[in-house]
Amino acid sequence: MALKERVGTVVSNKMDKTVVVAVENRFPHPIYQKTVSRTTRYKAHDNDNACHIGDRVRITETRPLSRSKRWAVAEVLSQSPKVQEAST
Repeated sequence: MALKERVGTVVSNKMDKTVVVAVENRFPHPIYQKTVSRTTRYKAHDNDNACHIGDRVRITETRPLSRSKRWAVAEVLSQSPKVQEAST
């Protein structure tokens, strides 16, 4: 069975070793054919606390790590502009 992967934006990193990732899904409306976007929020395991708000990340499906955590951060695709400014 292939593991599911999603790409989204970190919207919260206030928990220890956990981030909330918002994934936007765009699809045409079944009747009106207008593009509709639906956002789903996933709690993902971030072992090193490396993610910051605004980062673009790839998450993968894992075994249940807690009551609400079933995803883990696989990689940080791009950092938010605010974090890049602060590091320079």
